[in-house]
Amino acid sequence: MAAAHEPGVRGAAAGGVDAGAFASTLAGGPVDPAGSGAGRQAGRPTVERRATTRPAPLGADPAAPARRLARAQRRERIARVALPILIVAALLVAWEGVVAVNKIPHDTLPAPTLVLETLANNWGRLAPALWFTVKLTLMALATAVAGGVLLAMAFALSRWVEICLFPIAVVLQVTPIVAIAPLVLVYVDGTMAALLICAWIVAFVPILSNTLIGLKSADSNLRDLYTMYGATPWQRFRYLLLPSALPCFLGGLKIAGGLALIGAMVAEFTAGSAGRGTGLASRILESMLRTEIPMMFAALLLVSLLGVVIFVAFAALARLLLGHWHESEVRRDH
Repeated sequence: MAAAHEPGVRGAAAGGVDAGAFASTLAGGPVDPAGSGAGRQAGRPTVERRATTRPAPLGADPAAPARRLARAQRRERIARVALPILIVAALLVAWEGVVAVNKIPHDTLPAPTLVLETLANNWGRLAPALWFTVKLTLMALATAVAGGVLLAMAFALSRWVEICLFPIAVVLQVTPIVAIAPLVLVYVDGTMAALLICAWIVAFVPILSNTLIGLKSADSNLRDLYTMYGATPWQRFRYLLLPSALPCFLGGLKIAGGLALIGAMVAEFTAGSAGRGTGLASRILESMLRTEIPMMFAALLLVSLLGVVIFVAFAALARLLLGHWHESEVRRDH
């Protein structure tokens, strides 16, 4: 019997299948043609290739990928600041060139250098107006945040409160502030209070809407889990509702910051028409009536810079609070 099986064993070895593969064949298992040295030398195709890890070349620096990533991130940060500055500088140079080449009168379109010169020469008049507008905008935004967040929490906790009061918020949103401001100035005693109400109306609704959306966006499965484990209302709010609402609230805060400035400017325009405003909008209106176009551009420049500062500040706040856990602010490596 041993002699009878020996040719088969030798034939299997000659055919390119080693003893282990042949034993596997006898046991009913698959045959790997690449399992033997003879099969590999014959150049037969392999059925399965094993993944191999190539060792790093000798002398390679293991910290090189991390340094390349750090350099790429540093270049991106520099580009985020440098490219917008270069584009704005190019636009200003083009503006200056168009005014100089076409000899446009300064009372029609002042050059950027004249606007900056006017801003420097009239800083004593513009600085108090800037501070008034900043103060009005921040006060309106603070009251909008307080009222919007508290009312959104009431809406989220009680369906009947939302049904009763949300239509009023919609009316405040869709009614133009230009139409409301004169009535507010008539019925409210005190210019500052009237201006504050006008600016608050514009900034209030985005805070309310976004915060309410965030509070309602908590995962229903997590809500059931908190209920099952007997979490207190404060634990539910602190660990579930607040993290869910924070990204939406910060998004609404970016919008409300600019809208509060717009509301303050519109209210100042309305009050300035009666000679009661002391903000940048009143300086713009006064310059228009006196045809002091460079002064108007200088005040407008301050308004634009104030809006940019507000947006950048709230964007930095969002990155600080969300940058380490939320997808909207997490930095990617690519």
